[in-house]
Amino acid sequence: MRILKSLALAALLATPALAETPGVSDDEIKLGGGHDLSGIFAPFSVPAVNAAKAYFDEINANGGVHGRKITYIVEDHGYQVPKAVQAANKLINRDEVFAMLLSLGTPHNLAMFQLMEPKGVPNVSPLTAARQMVEPFASWKFAGTSSYYEGTVAAIRFMAESEGTKKVCIMILPTDFGKEIEAGVKQLAEEGVVEVGIEIGHKPDETDFSGALGKVKDSGCDTVAAALGVSQTINAITTARKLGMADLKFYLSSAGFHTVVAKGLAAQGVMDGVYAGAGWQDLEARVSEPAVAEWIAQYKAATGEDYPGTGALLGRSAAQLMVEALKAAGPDLTRESFIAAMEQLDYDDPISANHVDFSATDHVGADEVFVSRIENGSWVLVSQTN
Repeated sequence: MRILKSLALAALLATPALAETPGVSDDEIKLGGGHDLSGIFAPFSVPAVNAAKAYFDEINANGGVHGRKITYIVEDHGYQVPKAVQAANKLINRDEVFAMLLSLGTPHNLAMFQLMEPKGVPNVSPLTAARQMVEPFASWKFAGTSSYYEGTVAAIRFMAESEGTKKVCIMILPTDFGKEIEAGVKQLAEEGVVEVGIEIGHKPDETDFSGALGKVKDSGCDTVAAALGVSQTINAITTARKLGMADLKFYLSSAGFHTVVAKGLAAQGVMDGVYAGAGWQDLEARVSEPAVAEWIAQYKAATGEDYPGTGALLGRSAAQLMVEALKAAGPDLTRESFIAAMEQLDYDDPISANHVDFSATDHVGADEVFVSRIENGSWVLVSQTN
């Protein structure tokens, strides 16, 4: 009987439930990220990766988290869903990462979820604000900020109440990302806040927007809600101004709320009438704040870059979120202890200028929506909702 009990105990100890946590050893924690380092959203991914790695380097130089150094393994999917699946397969099954962090793209994350869900791999602060990052609810999903949908509703409501927006045309990439912006506009239309004009879908590599803008003009819209790539956004707005559509307002989701967009439009002589709704505040207006100034100096020293733009801001904030949760999870790190720790986090983030808190029923970190407008080549905060 004792022999049988001993064999049963040995079998129990060998079960996967008690096996070593993937991506965690005595001296290392491996994290993964599927990024767009070469496609239309590289202006988000590249600096985000640089900032996250710089933050982890600093943590590692001071002994890591509970004696473990953080290794951030990044794969480039070029904003292509099949490549995102390949990247996730490598990171999860070959590299055996503990969690995914900052992976970019709505359809890309959704595709990667098919590999993450069976193994319960935590997905933390992805570089997409789609509601699907937390809906339907799952213990392993954690979004960094408020959604595209919430940002769209808040921003266009503000534009209708304060800036004269009445009829909104929609120019989007026809993906889950674009559909979020479309859904927000149509929600306001159902409430009678705005009227919806023509809806136009665009390809990720599209560069000529003159035809689409002609349709916008014919539709009688005073505002365009856009969900395009970063360079596409600049191109579309610049084209509108060249076509004489000086009074046409543009709403951009948080995917367009980027330093590059504000500076790019300023360089083109296009500055006013561009709005965005996002879950964080732009960095430029806060450079004199001590915590922000300190981080900017650290980022410059670590990367050699002149200024940390929006992607870097998001990368740094997500890296801090990850480290705070790893610290709270304690030295006996498992995915279960990590998730429990995430659900207890509650702190102010001075870099993103928002408040981060999670719970067992709320896996969205920062709930605020900040509405900003481009003025003289910079994003200026004009409204905030909580």
